[in-house]
Amino acid sequence: MSKPTYVQDYQAIVVVLNKYIDGCKQAKSSVMKPAFSEQATMFSVNGDSNLTGGPIQGLFDGIDSAFHPSPEAQSVVVKVDIVGTAASARIDSNDVSGFSFSDFFHLLKVEGKWTIVSKIFHTHVAP
Repeated sequence: MSKPTYVQDYQAIVVVLNKYIDGCKQAKSSVMKPAFSEQATMFSVNGDSNLTGGPIQGLFDGIDSAFHPSPEAQSVVVKVDIVGTAASARIDSNDVSGFSFSDFFHLLKVEGKWTIVSKIFHTHVAP
């Protein structure tokens, strides 16, 4: 029987997710980029109800060009679900460059380190 690692895995995943949160608040993709696999993807549904997205570079480009620092933004890790080397997580954020999001992430533990391999999100109507 192997030693349970849920608490350590949970804590390591939160560290990864906080890189994303901090990158959003600072409007710097360089802060969040280490949280993602180079092969990661990001998808959402646009205002016309069409699927949009692709390689994670689209997130990084958007953060660097369209977002501004939002030190007042608030984010919370709503849920982390871990099974072995696979995990899913949800973050809800308010007032990130004037937007509110619900982000859903899939993570894998690759060579002992958690990395985000996909992100889907919903943009909420501004309050």
